[in-house]
Amino acid sequence: MLEFPESINIAGQLEKHAQGKRISRVFPPVKTHKLRWFAGEPEEYDASLRGSTIQSAEGFGIFVELSFNNGKRICFNDGVNVRLINEYKGLKNYQLLMTFDDNTALVFTVAMYGGIILHDGNYDNEYYVKSKAAISPFSEEFESYYRRLIESSKATLSTKAFLATEQRFPGIGNGVLQDILFAAHIHPKRKIGTLSRGEQDKLLYSVISVLRDMTDKGGRDTEKDIFGVPGGYQVKLSRNTLDSGCVQCGGSIVKESYLGGAIYYCPFCQELTDK
Repeated sequence: MLEFPESINIAGQLEKHAQGKRISRVFPPVKTHKLRWFAGEPEEYDASLRGSTIQSAEGFGIFVELSFNNGKRICFNDGVNVRLINEYKGLKNYQLLMTFDDNTALVFTVAMYGGIILHDGNYDNEYYVKSKAAISPFSEEFESYYRRLIESSKATLSTKAFLATEQRFPGIGNGVLQDILFAAHIHPKRKIGTLSRGEQDKLLYSVISVLRDMTDKGGRDTEKDIFGVPGGYQVKLSRNTLDSGCVQCGGSIVKESYLGGAIYYCPFCQELTDK
């Protein structure tokens, strides 16, 4: 799933490797998928994009967006995977195929759910608007934004809910959340009203430092880039590491369902306390 580190890295790769490519044709889905969305009919994307050139790519929140020289844009999010390939003839499983004059192509698939939205810059989806306007964790304004939110949020809100719901921090989802809380030694169910000032500071530092580490290393190793290569950041808490034990104390990692998704934590390093 696209979260902040992947959005930034995939956009950077597209900017480097796809910028300037001229579209020869856009093919609609060859396979139905109940949980993927388009703006209008995907069969109409070709008429809007054929002959145009990719001008730029940008990543923000949970979105990556391509801009074209005719004013059109395509944004995609969540479980949409994009690959830059050299051979596209005979492909049988894609939700959108964008071919170029140089015989390369971008192929879009959907893992769980996601949108591939063609628009003119007026896309008013709530998640898109909030992602576009979000304050980057790497900006100077982020600390004051974080402190305003944690002071104004309900004291009974859990740390997972605070970081990963209601688009308070677009791009922080259930994936990157696990390692952020692990680095801060804070339990996902811990109420933010029980955090001391020092713990609030530690959580802020973990958000910034963990996302920076993930981004600098090309994303998480649970996700892949536009060439199908996993990211270089080794995730500490996920289903892939569940049986490996805690990297800090060696204890067992716990998996639970909570707030619509799985949480992973070390009960020793991330004690659930009301101190």
